[in-house]
Amino acid sequence: GISRLERFDASAFPSRIAGEIKEWDPTRWMERKEARRTDRFVQYAVASSMMAVEDAGLVITPENRDRIGCFIGSGIGGLTTLEEQFELLKTRGAGRLSPFTIPTIIADMGPGQVSINLGIRGPNSCVVSACATGTNNIGDAFRVIAHGYADAMVTGGTEAAIAQLSMAGFGAARALSTRNDEPERASRPFDADRDGFVMAEGAGILILEERELAMARGARIYAEIVGYGSTADGYHITSPSPDGEGAVRAMRLALEEAGAQPAEVDYINAHGTSTPLNDSTETLAVKTLFGDHAYKMPISSTKSMTGHLSGAAGALEAVISVLTIRDNMLPPTINYETPDPACDLDYVPNTARPTQVTLMLSNSFGFGGRNAVLAFRRHPA
Repeated sequence: GISRLERFDASAFPSRIAGEIKEWDPTRWMERKEARRTDRFVQYAVASSMMAVEDAGLVITPENRDRIGCFIGSGIGGLTTLEEQFELLKTRGAGRLSPFTIPTIIADMGPGQVSINLGIRGPNSCVVSACATGTNNIGDAFRVIAHGYADAMVTGGTEAAIAQLSMAGFGAARALSTRNDEPERASRPFDADRDGFVMAEGAGILILEERELAMARGARIYAEIVGYGSTADGYHITSPSPDGEGAVRAMRLALEEAGAQPAEVDYINAHGTSTPLNDSTETLAVKTLFGDHAYKMPISSTKSMTGHLSGAAGALEAVISVLTIRDNMLPPTINYETPDPACDLDYVPNTARPTQVTLMLSNSFGFGGRNAVLAFRRHPA
């Protein structure tokens, strides 16, 4: 899914590659007038939510709409709109700005517009926690249902931050891959030659529903969320704690809520960004918690194929996680060519692997030292 940037001229940027959604037509999901007033990150959220509701067979009625909520996060919000409107301010003056500028930019407009388009009126929020955003929103939605505040939640993450400011900013931080001549080989988590992550965009949405209600209506259940862990490193704004302690605690908390031991975990969908610090620290955290089982348990990063969706990354990876359980197929870490002594686990290199998964974790770690982990279990037929 990675190619040379086409949305704007990136010739002067250190990184000139990204995972762009091309030929996007928002009018498949909303009226043309509404599309003109919404940033791409909102459009992605609306489209994905409509797909998810249809897939779930969830019928929204006046009788149940107050018990269906929406938690969808975005790490950055309407960055493209912000750039466009600021340029308009500079060149043509304050009077030329759109009256929809602020509602188009703010990150919580994702769940706001989804609730409007779907007609749902339950709990509505937007957790922003950098690259852990999608996972935190899903975990918090899980808790909302568990505590009885809603019967179902539309939840996940959305991001459309492939813009000049983000590409330049992450480039200045030396966080992005500069393997510009080989875009499809640039994202290489856990590989010794990794040189940074690849920006990408999109959305991932799940429908969570109280288990007994889902079973009573004959819903197709992909998997069950059985645990959620959320912690902070309290260490640094961009670098993970060197000992991976915060990640260890988040994984442990998710397993404790699931009532499971580390040795029961069949697979981990890793955060695996393809940055030098993250991949080695995540590997250390896994080995710290799982001990000898870490060397028997596969772990892979789907960012090798999709790039890094920032605030939507954990949500997309949650979708991939439940499909891993459904399909009994582990997604690979592609572009794994040169082993790194600091990353010495089974990363499912380069080729998908048929394996039955009963219990798995999905990891997300973000700037500010945020750690979020979801535990998914196969639902009994």
